[in-house]
Amino acid sequence: MSPSMITANNSWWEVQVIADQSLEEQIFWRLQSFGCQGMATQKKDGKLYVSSYIPMEKGKVLDLAALALWLEQDAIAVNYDPPVTQWKIINDEDWSSSWKQHWNPQEVGDMLVIYPAWIDPPADCDRKVLRLDPGSAFGTGAHATTQLCLEALEMRLWDVKPEDNIVVADVGCGSGILSIGALLIGASQTFAIDNDILAIKATNHNRQLNNIPEEKIWVQEGSIQDLIANMPKPANGFTCNILADIIVDMVPYFDQLVDENGWGILSGILIEQVPKVAKALDDHKWVVATFWKRQEWACLTIRRSEY
Repeated sequence: MSPSMITANNSWWEVQVIADQSLEEQIFWRLQSFGCQGMATQKKDGKLYVSSYIPMEKGKVLDLAALALWLEQDAIAVNYDPPVTQWKIINDEDWSSSWKQHWNPQEVGDMLVIYPAWIDPPADCDRKVLRLDPGSAFGTGAHATTQLCLEALEMRLWDVKPEDNIVVADVGCGSGILSIGALLIGASQTFAIDNDILAIKATNHNRQLNNIPEEKIWVQEGSIQDLIANMPKPANGFTCNILADIIVDMVPYFDQLVDENGWGILSGILIEQVPKVAKALDDHKWVVATFWKRQEWACLTIRRSEY
């Protein structure tokens, strides 16, 4: 998922969708695919109310009209009434305030708790605190795919010691939540990439918010090929929380991303898309070690095939 933080003097489209509650995951996927960088939801009287955001320069009125049409088609295809979609322009202050209404501390797995930047965690907190700016959108930890990835990282890094010097690559880093989470759990170094410059700014901002030294998270705008080219050696493992079709396109590069004993964590995959992803993995000699699901989303941990 590719979240980003707020930049000064920026205006946003707020896209509001009212729909049947059963369409929540489809709407989330469509808004993310469109490039929206945040989503707050409420449920009332059987209806779902969604507010999502995209920088004005990334979407024009005609693009938003097309989005509304796609949302209608998605609903009709599964025999639901088409949603109502509206949009308006808001500024940074309005955006920031909206997150303070919808985002609270979130425990994830057995080790982490995610705190918004404006809430101070208690001094006696018994979990590792991961702090994030409210503009970090899809990387707040509230969405199932982010939670699944953090829980999978916890499983992989539970017994890691500093002297193990575990390196994790973060493909599509967004807010930097997975890179920061990996370091808090036990990794020694992360290398992160995203094709959105706002995500790079978000990752650096959240790194500073968590008092993580700059050298612990190498982050740059670019592609998975750029990430591979800039790593001094293959990583021990990687995370990739994007969309299924993008993951499928990246699979041929996974063997260059990690060493021969390397592992991967994949999410952003709807459950019905798992067979397509699994086939691409199998074609490139990767196997699914574990398959977790939450709501309509799947998380795969993968390793190299022995054959």
